[in-house]
Amino acid sequence: MKISVVIQGSPQSQSCTTAFEYTKAIIESENEVFRIFFHQDAVLASNSLDQAPSDEPRIGDLWSELAAKHKLEMIVCSTSAVRRGILGKAEAERMGMKSNLLPNFVLGGLGLLMDAVFESERTITFGE
Repeated sequence: MKISVVIQGSPQSQSCTTAFEYTKAIIESENEVFRIFFHQDAVLASNSLDQAPSDEPRIGDLWSELAAKHKLEMIVCSTSAVRRGILGKAEAERMGMKSNLLPNFVLGGLGLLMDAVFESERTITFGE
């Protein structure tokens, strides 16, 4: 079964952590992760400048490693990202700045979310 995951809660919220654990469970099962879409405050997980306390893992790094290991498509809502100061390579170059988007995250629009909903047999949303 194709399953897409939508995350709306901030990286510090339980919803982001639960979404991460759920995604790992999908991978371990016979199902397929079609797409992961970060929306609203969840886009903050993709910020390479985000720092967690020394006794906590950086959830963005965990997502990035999971995506690299399993070749997952992780889309960050471009509008939500720009509003929160997260810039991909193209936006950063245009503004004369450096990108602060973690590896394995890709900026994209809501059309990719709609595509995920239509192409997946299930779409699970985690948010506050």
